[in-house]
Amino acid sequence: MTGDNSRVDDGFHVFDTTLRDGSQREGINLTVADKLTIARYLDEFGVGFIEGGWPGAVPRDTEFFRRAKTELDLKHAQLVAFGATRKAGTTAAADPQVQALLDAGAPVVCLVAKSHDRHVDLALRTTLDENLAMVRDTVTHLREQGRRVFLDCEHFFDGYKANPEYATSVVRTAHEAGADVVILCDTNGGMLPSQVQETVARVKADTGARLGIHAQNDTGCAVANSIAAVEGGATHVQCTANGYGERVGNANLFPVVAALELKKGMRVLPEGRLREMTRISHAIAEVVNLAPSTHLPYVGVSAFAHKAGLHASAIKVDPDLYQHIDPALVGNDMRMLVSDMAGRASIELKGKELGYDLSHDRDLVGRVVDEVKAREANGYTYEAADASFELLLRDQAVGARERFFTLESWRAIIEQRGGGDQVNEATVKLHAKGERIVATGEGNGPVNALDRALRLALERIFPELAGFELVDYKVRLLEGRHGTEAITRVLVETSDGKKEWSTVGVAENVVAASWEALEDAYTYGLLKAGLVPAKED
Repeated sequence: MTGDNSRVDDGFHVFDTTLRDGSQREGINLTVADKLTIARYLDEFGVGFIEGGWPGAVPRDTEFFRRAKTELDLKHAQLVAFGATRKAGTTAAADPQVQALLDAGAPVVCLVAKSHDRHVDLALRTTLDENLAMVRDTVTHLREQGRRVFLDCEHFFDGYKANPEYATSVVRTAHEAGADVVILCDTNGGMLPSQVQETVARVKADTGARLGIHAQNDTGCAVANSIAAVEGGATHVQCTANGYGERVGNANLFPVVAALELKKGMRVLPEGRLREMTRISHAIAEVVNLAPSTHLPYVGVSAFAHKAGLHASAIKVDPDLYQHIDPALVGNDMRMLVSDMAGRASIELKGKELGYDLSHDRDLVGRVVDEVKAREANGYTYEAADASFELLLRDQAVGARERFFTLESWRAIIEQRGGGDQVNEATVKLHAKGERIVATGEGNGPVNALDRALRLALERIFPELAGFELVDYKVRLLEGRHGTEAITRVLVETSDGKKEWSTVGVAENVVAASWEALEDAYTYGLLKAGLVPAKED
């Protein structure tokens, strides 16, 4: 349960609160098994402390700490139990919530305390002096029981603006009672970096306490505020994976750590762990069942994606001209997006990414550029459909369509029956390997029926199709060229169980666009399975 933290100097703390504060995000509901899995990922990443939750107050968190004793073998991190200072009018030794923190068995306890005088009056309904006594008594008691203690000063920055003397007295009291770190919390997320840096520096000078930062992201400044706090003298940052948290979230662990290591030259993780950042970010997103944000700094799939032709021309000469770091440092990759903005350099770089050397074939590059721009003008998008682009590139390279089957016709029928029942049926007529094949399929919609008919027609000849699965399907109506008419663009994502690929189709109706995307999807998948297609003139 308790890890060896010797690989990272205790002079700086990376403290993760995904399992506690991050789980307060709308749409996240973690099981105990989820929490254990995320804790393993965070430990693998190399954070120093993992806040597991509030034992005694939340049954699921109590169970997490119970199971962690035997099921977690942490290599880098130490588990932290979160809770509040004792209640007013009692003692820490007699408070059952404080005892629950001890029973959790975690080597570190992080207490939350009021540091805004108005919150003491209205929320705790006690005196300012009693609040200080609650801090002093609880920290002292936990220290006497052998626990390391951190103290979160809730609403500190707002409290400091309203009554700096009292807010500072909470920090001083915790420090003198033996708290290792006192964390200044921007609980409402309303601070700006300059305010944070100035306040941290002043409080550190006034109290001599070791300070930390806990920043919410309500102004979009949580990462910047965390870095500003470090510049002001904080040596402890509290973050969540992918910025999960209540309202708009917390300071995102990954850009905070990357900025400290890559921009400020601080070592805050064990050697080599930063390169695991993208993988860990995406893995945790899968556990919480939220699609990884494509545009997150450092770890998003679009973080190092380049679309404009001007960028591509420069990157072809030197990737550093339009990238602030080497993506490999954080386990990510540079990507070239193909669109109507594409120039020759974009196509060459995208071809290289896909395994094609186009540097010595200017005519081919020119044909591909022209074809992409013409198709995107008609509604296609290749930045989200790499497989369709690769097929287009191959077709232009060989001067013919490479296909495993040719279409004679297809049709889809929707039959509405009495009682509300609906039957969707599709028939396809194809030619493959010298055979004419007719197949009919039913599905829960016309596109699903068409997909099943296509599979029935081809699986006997191409058994590899049995392993293909349509994993995502997106439809978008695009503005038409004639009055109010619209055209439809369909993006299909297909998997063979090992990798995924995306294809695009555009037509006047959704079924025809879906057919085109499905045809590309099956063709690409069979190509990657090593089959050799026929060529059409």
